[in-house]
Amino acid sequence: MPRLTRSAGVTAAVLALGLLATAPASGGEPPVTDPRVVAHFDFAAGQTPENIALEPDGSADLTFSTARQVANVSRTGTRILATLPAVANPHTPVVGAAVVLGIARAYDGTLYVNYATGTSETGIWRIPRGGGTPRQIAQLPPNGFPNGLALDERRGVLYAADSVLGTVWRVPRAGGTPTAWATGAALEPVTAPHAGGPPVAGVGANGLRFHRNAVWVSNSATGTLLRIRVRHNGFPAPIQTRATGLYGIDDFGFVERHRDTALVALIGANQIARVRPNGTHTVVLTRQDGLSNPTSVAVRGRTAYVPSASYFTRQDKDPNLLLARVHQRARG
Repeated sequence: MPRLTRSAGVTAAVLALGLLATAPASGGEPPVTDPRVVAHFDFAAGQTPENIALEPDGSADLTFSTARQVANVSRTGTRILATLPAVANPHTPVVGAAVVLGIARAYDGTLYVNYATGTSETGIWRIPRGGGTPRQIAQLPPNGFPNGLALDERRGVLYAADSVLGTVWRVPRAGGTPTAWATGAALEPVTAPHAGGPPVAGVGANGLRFHRNAVWVSNSATGTLLRIRVRHNGFPAPIQTRATGLYGIDDFGFVERHRDTALVALIGANQIARVRPNGTHTVVLTRQDGLSNPTSVAVRGRTAYVPSASYFTRQDKDPNLLLARVHQRARG
């Protein structure tokens, strides 16, 4: 079983979690500055950070996909919160191995994660506050690939993006039978060639966030960021395409107090792009800043947290957690 290694470098670097979060913004600067890698992980041990949720103290809960682990990175070090059970003969679409993917945190500290295995263990699992034994609360189709995950606390439901089946699943927070809440061509893994590189195939709906009474979903194959408003009766409104040209988009996070401005991870291009409410986008972080196949983004206040998994890097694999300063003055 892979284990998370703890080094003095990780412990020291994580001190920057608090320092960067309180740094003031200055006038005339770009919207994202001062990137720094605050933690490095071991690729060979499966420490490939796929998704992120933030704790109230500013620490980060990460899913280590191929290690099947959930870890907390804080000022005092890195701690394993849970390990998803091993699966004999996994038949997971896309990757073939059992992987833990999206993560969501409830106000009470409970964590929820997506586990893809190609077996009956595929679904949403719950982890107690502070860590402990994971428990499956909902089964999802074993031929699917539940990826991004988000929680709507007010309605008490979870939403999961299925990258293979092109579906957004809705599941009661307490667990139970999933509902195919949203489907359609916009969510499907359609092969879409583009000028920026080879076509992306096999992965459609990927990242997912609940933001301003809407479920937002990225489609990696089509390079789109989608918005699905939740109606008063809980049913989905028609799918809206809010941004295009984001090829290889993975997960994303919204900038606080900026309505629908998002920072999105472009995993293949080793970039973070800032997407404005009008759909235009600008690259704000690159590989030169320390990115190594970024998978997701979380934003709190003036701090952006960016995990990188190094999935496709051929050499110098460096799965890591990077922090950067977000300047709230840059609007729109």
